[in-house]
Parts: sequence; structure tokens; C-alpha cells
Amino acid sequence: MDQPGTVLAERIGDRRRGVGDPRALVGEMRRSILLVPTVGERLWSARLGGVRWIYAFTDEAALARFALHHASGDQAMDYAALLGARIVDEIVPSLGEPAGLAVDVATEDGSMFFPPVVGIVPEAVAVDVGEAGEERS
Repeated sequence: MDQPGTVLAERIGDRRRGVGDPRALVGEMRRSILLVPTVGERLWSARLGGVRWIYAFTDEAALARFALHHASGDQAMDYAALLGARIVDEIVPSLGEPAGLAVDVATEDGSMFFPPVVGIVPEAVAVDVGEAGEERS
């Protein structure tokens, strides 16, 4: 049986090599179960470039690479297993600030950022939508 985000990790690899359909990548992210580190009851995230990025991982090996640099000592890193669609459709809008999804950030040549834009997050919280609701180009 495949790990939760194995297909997503493969699609990320394809896009990083310049092949594959970006829409299929977003669709796969939405269908994938992602492992999101937690700190208490909060999801692990960081602000960069005016965006809050929720960290998520396609499997326990990718999460372990992240934990090596960010966990304290030999303590296990707690995480939640969440559907990608739930993260971008429910959690991102609840944050009240521009937010996106950073997948496999500790995987060299295997990370992918899903920014807060139309087609990834709901239009109401997308940064590329004007005040009247039209997309900015």
C-alpha cells in the first residue's frame, strides 16, 4: 500500500522537472492526506513574504527530515493527518491573513508551494482577486 502522499510527491517531482499538468498537481494535493506538524493545538506554520505558510508533508520520511532540524531533542513531533482540500478550503480561510501550503519543505528538490491564489484557495481569501471579485492579471 502506498504512503498517504506518494502520488503527490511524484507529481511534485514531475512539475519540478518541468513536466506534468499544474492543475493535476493541485487536484492531487487536494485529494492527498498530508501530515501537518502541530505545536499544541496549532498547525506548524511560518510567515515568509507576507504569507503564512502551513507546513505539510507527503509521508513520515519527509516529516522526519523536517523534524531533524526543528524538533527538540529525541522527542517525537506531533502531527495531524489532514486532507489537502480541508487545509486550503477550511483552515487557510480561518487564519484571517494570506496563507498557503508548503509541502515537503525539508526535501531537497522535492518541495512545492501552493500560494494563496485563485484555483488553490477559495476566491474570498485569494491574494490575486481584486476588491470587486475579478482576478488580477
